[in-house]
Amino acid sequence: MSDYQVMDQQQPNFPVNQVPRNLVTVTQIVYFLHGLSIVLGVFSGASIATAFVFGWPSIIAVIINYVKRSDVQGTYLASHFTWQIRTFWYAFWWIIFVWVVGFFLAFILVGLAVWFIGFIVLGIWVCYRIIRGWLRLSDGLPMPIY
Repeated sequence: MSDYQVMDQQQPNFPVNQVPRNLVTVTQIVYFLHGLSIVLGVFSGASIATAFVFGWPSIIAVIINYVKRSDVQGTYLASHFTWQIRTFWYAFWWIIFVWVVGFFLAFILVGLAVWFIGFIVLGIWVCYRIIRGWLRLSDGLPMPIY
């Protein structure tokens, strides 16, 4: 398990290594919103990766991450917030990269394959990151930062 304890907000002046339950709930909500974007990507015309980055649930989730980030500093939840934010921005920049490379290679008829393979791999990577983070959160464990 973790060195961090989950505690209720009712106890004032909690130590740094104790986490208020409401912050754990916020972190779960953010994972849920990211997961909702993934599901929307699966069941819509968009790819998982583009629904993850450009869908309203993930955009709301990242805004929540930035707004609540200072509240989780000093807890294991800070690693989850960093994990979630990095997943979003890495996916964004990889989408741009795959799109640009695919666009230029489309002139030699390879671009469609680059887009197809790139977005599938990126979708799998996004799913992995969200599922892994949510599972570690439910176990009360921090995320490695990479």
